[in-house]
Amino acid sequence: MTVFDDITKNQLREFLVKNHMAHDGAWFFYTCMELGIDKVNHLNKSAIKMLAEVEQKRLLQLMGWQDRKITTFEDLKTLINNAFSVVKGDFMDFEYSFPAKNIMRWVMHKCWAYEGMKKLGVEKDYQCGVLWRVMCWIKNTGVKFEMNPIVKTCLLNTQGKCEGEILFLFE
Repeated sequence: MTVFDDITKNQLREFLVKNHMAHDGAWFFYTCMELGIDKVNHLNKSAIKMLAEVEQKRLLQLMGWQDRKITTFEDLKTLINNAFSVVKGDFMDFEYSFPAKNIMRWVMHKCWAYEGMKKLGVEKDYQCGVLWRVMCWIKNTGVKFEMNPIVKTCLLNTQGKCEGEILFLFE
């Protein structure tokens, strides 16, 4: 008998998500120290884009949707809910909702990435990887969307809070 046999699915998810985030943070830290924040922002967003594509394909396979196109708001909601069910750790203090048709709202209560950037002293120049990952998921579906506010850097720096809406533009 091993610990794997004794833990719950939630404990396993927390373990894996925390390890992934710790690796991500260590990679960001050492790359930033070596190359500087501008280069690491570029590399981080490139890596997230690739990760989002891989994890979305894997998620769609788990859902049995590998051959399915996302063409409705209900499909997109199902995909997003399933994605967060496996990649959102309990320590990630944010909420998202779908308050109206074709709209997703998010509120970040406390951002773990921003807190890490403050420890590095680069929070003013950090380009948000958290929301970039979600944007990449959506882009990978082929669904057009608009964000309000438009996210280029960390919203905590530009507006003092991280919250907004995504409008999905289904054809």
